[in-house]
Amino acid sequence: MGWARDAASELAAGRAVKVRPIGGSMRGRIESGQLVTLAPVAPGEIAAGDAVFVRWKGTFLLHLVKEVSDDRVLIGNNLGKNNGWVFLRDVLGKVVAVEA
Repeated sequence: MGWARDAASELAAGRAVKVRPIGGSMRGRIESGQLVTLAPVAPGEIAAGDAVFVRWKGTFLLHLVKEVSDDRVLIGNNLGKNNGWVFLRDVLGKVVAVEA
């Protein structure tokens, strides 16, 4: 998952990054291989329904915010599955554009 590590580095440096994630968990909102722009995001700017790039159990996911509660967010895919809660500090970026 080289693209994810590269994206995490760019976002940590405060820069937006374009990636082409592969996978089907966001089908219907982001298709496998689509060009996605991620931008750094402040914790107070994260809301339910946002697609975010998060650090998750030693790897990274591009998933939806299902709920925000204090200093955590519930993440899940676009197919109805919830993965679990992550701290806001683990939300590295937000999807700001999806291109064909």
